[in-house]
Amino acid sequence: MEASAPSRITGRSMAKASRRAALLDAAAQLFADRGYNGVSIEDLGAAAGVSGPAVYRHFSNKPAVLGALLAGVSEDLLNGSNAVVTNAPDPASALRGLIEFQVDFALRNANVIRVQDRDLNSLTPEDAHTVRFLQRQYVEVWVDVMAKLLPDDDPAQLRRKAHAAFGLINSTPHTTPRRKSSSDIADLRLLLEKMAWSALNA
Repeated sequence: MEASAPSRITGRSMAKASRRAALLDAAAQLFADRGYNGVSIEDLGAAAGVSGPAVYRHFSNKPAVLGALLAGVSEDLLNGSNAVVTNAPDPASALRGLIEFQVDFALRNANVIRVQDRDLNSLTPEDAHTVRFLQRQYVEVWVDVMAKLLPDDDPAQLRRKAHAAFGLINSTPHTTPRRKSSSDIADLRLLLEKMAWSALNA
């Protein structure tokens, strides 16, 4: 039996993926600014440069947009954290890498964090299950690494530490101006990394 040929990446498929990404970027911005309930499908299309009906070529409805946004980000975090751990030479380097990874995410995705904090309960039950599952897996990546560095802490304690570190890092979009200079970002990045390291090793 012959193996099936790999699917080709065509210009049309790339354009479709690009429009989908643009819609998710627009959704993150609009949901962060107005709240999920304050945004219509027409608003999303206009922000992404397409007609409202064209949005339905990529998403079945507005709840599907929110689900794709939060599930996609959660999956990216899980995959990225696994890559950090795989490439780290030792547990301490892995933990520092995870902290840097989370800080970078928070600084680059302030809108998504605002949406997660405010509109998580607007997810459909199925999407909520997916997002929570992915996020629990992400926490366990951190717990597994910390268990090697802090063998006297039980897993429940390590989970509390991980969630506390996430809260510290992810508070940034709510506590700092949206417009920051490159030097401000560099200083904030260093501060967050130092504070998270201290908190996790407390």
